[in-house]
Amino acid sequence: MSRRSRTRALRLAAAVAGGALLATGCNAAAAKKEESGQGAGGPAFTLVTPDAVGQNEFLKLSVDGLKAAAKANSGSSKVYESTDVASRQQNVQAAVDAKPQVIVLVGFEFADLVAQQAEAHPQQRFLVVDACTKQTYPNVDCAVFREHEGVYLAGAEAGLLSKSGKVGAVDVLDTPQFRRYSDPFAAGAKQTAPAAEATTRFVGGQSPFNDSARAKEQASSLISSGTDQLMAAAAAGNYGVFEAAKAKGVFAYGVDVNQCVSAPGTVVDNVIKKTDVAVEKGIQQVLGGKGGQIVSYGLKEGGISLTGLEPGVADSQCVIAQHAPVLDQVKRLRDQIVSGELKVDDPAAK
Repeated sequence: MSRRSRTRALRLAAAVAGGALLATGCNAAAAKKEESGQGAGGPAFTLVTPDAVGQNEFLKLSVDGLKAAAKANSGSSKVYESTDVASRQQNVQAAVDAKPQVIVLVGFEFADLVAQQAEAHPQQRFLVVDACTKQTYPNVDCAVFREHEGVYLAGAEAGLLSKSGKVGAVDVLDTPQFRRYSDPFAAGAKQTAPAAEATTRFVGGQSPFNDSARAKEQASSLISSGTDQLMAAAAAGNYGVFEAAKAKGVFAYGVDVNQCVSAPGTVVDNVIKKTDVAVEKGIQQVLGGKGGQIVSYGLKEGGISLTGLEPGVADSQCVIAQHAPVLDQVKRLRDQIVSGELKVDDPAAK
């Protein structure tokens, strides 16, 4: 739930608001970013992004996954970048008109569009990443993430690093889906520090996904009560959490991509979603002929990780790079989750 080029969750609100618009009559131009690997006679794969890729690491990984799949199948890849609701609609239509082997769409703002197109074009295969349609379609596969597993590991780090014995989370809303970013954080902290106290504050209000000031207030409230390790799960408000933590000399954890670069010395680690893995493996899943599947990617599949567990952590600007013994313990917990020895409860499954 980090701020990508724009906030993931904020884009949801925009998608809902614009859901009634028709793909025809849009003035926004579809933005075709690139074509590569024009394999003669090979399968074609198309990716439609919800925002411009630019320096958006989350979307850049998606492009990497598309290219890897095209190379593995001696095919070609094409990327359409969107900028708003209208261009998303036009890009999806352009992708369908081109009739590639698989159309990949990243983000929940595409769920309704895919449902419409899947019904209208039953021979076209779709892969939705980080979301899924409300009902199952035989020509739509979905790749989703088990974020709660990574959040649990971040909580384990917090439990080991906390000096006050108090950890907390600033979450967007008090719903099971969003509690995936707070409840497992508390559970992970108590795994490594059984006496740890955990508290969650919710942004709420009129703009819960884009209220940095409110998120900062909630973080400051936790800090004033002694919390020294904060899970930032406040969408665009994460930067408010980081500001509050930096001002008081405490620590925070980011999500989706490496947010340590936004607040070096303050952000300990990040729960990252590896969209390249989900896109590449998801395309292979689609090509395997099993339609209408939802595949979940977690620690075992390499779809969820921590920045601290990835190569290059020394150059990540994350505080965790200074705590090798903590990472050693977290790696052991990761291995237990991967093997099935340790199960992390999913709040969204209750």
